Amino acid sequence: MLKSYQFVSGKNELEEEVKWIKSVSESLQKELATLKDEASQLEGIHREKEELCGKLQFQCEESEKISIRELKQNKECDEVLEQYRCEIQELNFKHRKQRMKFENQLHQLIDQHKNLHSVFTLRRLPDEIESAENTKRQLLSAEQLKLAQLQGLSEELQKVKMGAAVVEAAAETQAK
Repeated sequence: MLKSYQFVSGKNELEEEVKWIKSVSESLQKELATLKDEASQLEGIHREKEELCGKLQFQCEESEKISIRELKQNKECDEVLEQYRCEIQELNFKHRKQRMKFENQLHQLIDQHKNLHSVFTLRRLPDEIESAENTKRQLLSAEQLKLAQLQGLSEELQKVKMGAAVVEAAAETQAK
């Protein structure tokens, strides 16, 4: 009986251990299921973060490209601006030189105008008129001489043309 009692007692202990093991197994199964759910959620979050990271990296690369392009455009604009500044300085320098030249010419004209009064006085007027008439006569005689030379050249040209026409006519008659 002792054996049977031990057997029953051992059986009960074993059954309790099996129950305890089953409950531990069930709790471990529940914990495993919970961990699997958490792992699945974490994997989803990880995928979302990787996608977000990829998007952010793409945006960063695009922003960097845009920044490089804008820096290049700014540099080109600065170069063009510097070129315009140089051109403006050159124009200002040219205008300054022209203004100074004009001012000098104006001062010379003012001085000449002051001197004109002394040059064209009534005492000198008959001499100036006579000088102008002499110049006019010389120009007229030079013009007549040039017209005569032109007339002579025109007559020579007509003679040459007639001579060429006669030579052509003779060549045509011989050719026939």
